[in-house]
Amino acid sequence: MHAVQIEKPGGPEVLRPAERPRPEPRPHEILVKVAAAGVNRPDVLQRMGLYAVPPDASDLPGLEIAGEVAACGSAVTRWKIGDQVCALTHGGGYAEYCVTPEVQALPVPRGLSMVEAASLPETFFTVWSNVFDRGRLAPGETLLVQGGTSGIGVTAIQMAKAMGNRVFATAGTDEKCAACVKLGAAEAFNYKSQDFVVGVKAATGGKGVDVILDMAAGDFVPRELKALADDGRLVFIAFLRGAKTELDVNELMRRRLTITGSTLRPRPVEFKGAIAASLRSRIWPLIEAGKIKPVIYQTFPLAQASEAHKLMESSLHIGKIVLTV
Repeated sequence: MHAVQIEKPGGPEVLRPAERPRPEPRPHEILVKVAAAGVNRPDVLQRMGLYAVPPDASDLPGLEIAGEVAACGSAVTRWKIGDQVCALTHGGGYAEYCVTPEVQALPVPRGLSMVEAASLPETFFTVWSNVFDRGRLAPGETLLVQGGTSGIGVTAIQMAKAMGNRVFATAGTDEKCAACVKLGAAEAFNYKSQDFVVGVKAATGGKGVDVILDMAAGDFVPRELKALADDGRLVFIAFLRGAKTELDVNELMRRRLTITGSTLRPRPVEFKGAIAASLRSRIWPLIEAGKIKPVIYQTFPLAQASEAHKLMESSLHIGKIVLTV
């Protein structure tokens, strides 16, 4: 099969077309003929040599795909050959064929194209796990999304809004802030020209937000603690502004704040399967009703994966970047 591999750690140019054997599904896995694959920050970090590949994972990048089931493992019960699915993978998505555990696959939502479906799994699994499971965002509570126009951001804004929560966001340009509001954010703050703490406090009557979904960390953290309401929760999913920060433990204790975070890829299949079940019952109906819509910024043919990575690193995009196979 045709694939794109990482020849060595480095810039986008190290992504090169390659020929690989077609993978064979294990008993509880399905083989998907890939139509489209999402591009995500972990792919970029893996390419740079900064994101360790689990020993049981494919060395090919690509954590989310959409396509048609081409073969089923001997113990598969949920899917049959010909079913159209989108799936969270353990790597290997930048290829014509990819295997994934059957419980990590979901049906392509009615009315969505393969490109749109391929943009869903990585961000939807991540947002559900961190905002609603770890962050415990409850009905009536408020959410601040850092980086509101990233793939994660456009998902988190729409998902929380569709679930009935009031959402705020940050972004790096006024254009991106306007896009966040269009997606459903009550307000969006340009972190380069505005103090998001002041903005959040003003928008919440001085209370602050209940949950912050953060992929920045670094120097944002002291301000995020101030932007949280009492008993608020700060959830990390990345640290684009640095992994180390200053922490006021007194404020943490006095206001009963919670700091947590997670990475999805190392978690067991059963954990990811439980998230898939939650998404199918709680979120897929909202997608099919048009209350949550994929936001596709640009697509590239698989052979141009390096160009897709250049775009992602530029941070000019609003929404998802997808490879077509």
